Amino acid sequence: MNHSPEFIKLTEDAKSRIKEISVDEVKQKLNSHEPICLLDVRETAEFQAGKLPTAKHLSKGMIEIHIHNFAKKDQPIILYCGGGNRSALAADNLQKMGYSNVLSMAGGFKAWLAAQFPVEKA
Repeated sequence: MNHSPEFIKLTEDAKSRIKEISVDEVKQKLNSHEPICLLDVRETAEFQAGKLPTAKHLSKGMIEIHIHNFAKKDQPIILYCGGGNRSALAADNLQKMGYSNVLSMAGGFKAWLAAQFPVEKA
């Protein structure tokens, strides 16, 4: 996707304040059944087409409103989107709201697919 320079600048700014996690690290956490809140912040149609195992859907447009129904403020939360930008923006906002253990999956769903990791239908 061809993002605008303004969007790239916005996501780079957010990424300077958040922590990212690789798809390999996420896969390891899923394999070891670590207690994480794995959230897909993509749009509904994207989520319905395929998702990471155990992931729940909470779109970027609604995450700040409904996150309290999904995770506690100190609980490990991993966010992902299509390419890692929307999840970085969402992670930045959650941190501003007091969530202290938020990670954004670098490369997003595209990187997960490229690694040929398992995908589920929603």
